[in-house]
Amino acid sequence: MGNNLRLSGKNALVTGGSSGIGFAIAQAFVDEGAQVVISGRTASTLDEATKTIGSNCIAVEADVKSVKHIESLFDTVSGHFEGLDIIVANAGIASPVPIDSVSENLFDEIVETNLKGTYFTVQKSLPYLNQGASIILMSSAVGQLGVKGLSIYGATKAAIRALARSFSAELIDRKIRVNTLSPGPVDTPIFKKMGVPPEQLSLHIEEDIPLKRMGKPEEIGQAAVFLASDDAAYMVGSELVVDGGHSQI
Repeated sequence: MGNNLRLSGKNALVTGGSSGIGFAIAQAFVDEGAQVVISGRTASTLDEATKTIGSNCIAVEADVKSVKHIESLFDTVSGHFEGLDIIVANAGIASPVPIDSVSENLFDEIVETNLKGTYFTVQKSLPYLNQGASIILMSSAVGQLGVKGLSIYGATKAAIRALARSFSAELIDRKIRVNTLSPGPVDTPIFKKMGVPPEQLSLHIEEDIPLKRMGKPEEIGQAAVFLASDDAAYMVGSELVVDGGHSQI
């Protein structure tokens, strides 16, 4: 572990950090010298994640739909760290459903997890953030596109992009940088959870992604390291799109 690690001495929180993109981000942060807390809803998955990531990672069970859970999460984090330097508001869900089949319960679940959860994760983090901290909000290429069946998800991700701008305006006096990271399709368990058939996914990759492949979680992890580090010191209120050209070409 040399002195060239980009996040050496930094304390980070990654919500939704037990699998997929969140796990890859947490792993990348630890590899770059940070101490990391991951949160998630399932204790067994969190335990597995911390064992894999290693000794500089601890886990806290929390559901970001609940403000009380978020407050408890930061109470726990404050017992381990003297202030936080990095927040990644990554916890999110998606469920592909046509407009005419969306229930009120599904609408509330997605909005409360993706938008409300992100909002209050940032709000409740404020007393614990060190000056010059980096906040990364996880949006999606879908926030810039019209995708069948993902109207609620896309709306929440577009709203998260807007939050990064508003939060930046409010927090700039503390030299806190808020930026958005927007991945495209990434090879994680989310597509299986969403019930997307493999043949449909293959067609989507072939027709819609200029690079003709899905992203790797590790690639998103490295993008998050960049935004969290001093390498991105001049980025405020910006969006970093990592989607193989999906939303750009």
